[in-house]
Amino acid sequence: MEDIDGGEMASELDREEEESATDLLRDRFRLCTISIAEAEAKQCGMEVSQPIMACISDLAFKFAEQLAKDLELFAQHAGRKSVNMEDVILSAHRNDHLAASLRSFGNDLKAKEPNLERKKKKSSRREDKVVRDVLRTPDY
Repeated sequence: MEDIDGGEMASELDREEEESATDLLRDRFRLCTISIAEAEAKQCGMEVSQPIMACISDLAFKFAEQLAKDLELFAQHAGRKSVNMEDVILSAHRNDHLAASLRSFGNDLKAKEPNLERKKKKSSRREDKVVRDVLRTPDY
C-alpha cells in the first residue's frame, strides 16, 4: 500500500510541476504578445484595450499549443522523434502564402548552412563482391 500511495504522490507532484511550468510559460507568452500588440498599435497610431490584448494573447497561446501538438504528430507519423522544416511547412498547408513563405525561408536556411557530407553506410561484403564482379573486365 505504501508504494501505491508514494507513486500517487509522486505522480501528483509531477502533474503540479508541469502545470506550474505551463502557467509560467503562458504568463511569459502573454507578456510578449501584449508587448508586441502595444508596439504594433503604437506604430499604427491606434489604441488597443487591455481586455482585447488579453484575448489576443490567450488566442495566440492556444494556437501555439495546438501547432506544437500538430508538429509533434507530423513528426511521429513520419517516424521521427524531432520536428523538421517539412513538418512546419505541412502545418501551413491551408494557407498558400504562408506555406510559400516558409518554403522560401527553409530554402534560404539550407543555402546558408555549410554542405556537410553525410556518413556513407558501410556496404556489406556481399555487396562489395557483387560490385567487384560487375566491374571486373575480362583480360584478353
